[in-house]
Amino acid sequence: QVQLVESGGGLVQAGGSLRLSCAASGRTFSSYAMGWFRQAPGKEREFVAVINWSGGSTYYADSVKGRFTISRYNAKNTVYLQMNSLKPEDTAVYYCAGDSDWSGLLAGPHYWGQGTQVTVSS
Repeated sequence: QVQLVESGGGLVQAGGSLRLSCAASGRTFSSYAMGWFRQAPGKEREFVAVINWSGGSTYYADSVKGRFTISRYNAKNTVYLQMNSLKPEDTAVYYCAGDSDWSGLLAGPHYWGQGTQVTVSS
């Protein structure tokens, strides 16, 4: 069992930055692929970024590529999402997610956090 708790959301002006954190419980964190998804009001949840168990491989949605960076620190059971050059269209609830493998996370993660709100004002 893995429990995920996000933090770091908030209100920021367009062009600003935020860093989201996701603290995970459970001994299997370091072997899991981890990712971030988001859901804007009235829209379906969408993929943002994924990182493999070691941190050596990452993959991003086209909409955030070059602006967002996913990373992880296995010794602290934490995954991060550094968000730069934020746009109003990045406004959403951001969810941390985990799964035992990369493809499983992209198809539909087994574990979800409760979400953290990110609001970008114009």
